[in-house]
Amino acid sequence: MILDTNAVSAWWQGNDSLTSIISNASAVYLVVPVLAEFRFGILKSSRRSQMETWLDEATRATTFLAADTATAECYAQTRYEMEAKGRKIPMNDLWIAAIARQHRLPILSRDTHFDLVENLERISW
Repeated sequence: MILDTNAVSAWWQGNDSLTSIISNASAVYLVVPVLAEFRFGILKSSRRSQMETWLDEATRATTFLAADTATAECYAQTRYEMEAKGRKIPMNDLWIAAIARQHRLPILSRDTHFDLVENLERISW
């Protein structure tokens, strides 16, 4: 499963329900938009050093999925479908959805707008 930023934040905060889901997952993935958003949060935090150390450990416990030309095609298709329906989701979440669709992986997130994307499973906690 791919972790959305709110899942990474809940993991950082030690949310027991989320930690249980991550512990039982066959594989856990991170993607650039999520890392970028979380790192932005680190820059604004008074606990920067502690969060950076935790993120380094978390990234070693996950697999990184990079975006490529196939991701760009999935992004374009996903954005086209959403606009055709008159639905919009945040740009970073479009990228996360595209990577998830490309790899046929669920997204661990509390953001219900992912439910609007066809052929995408969202897991919540």
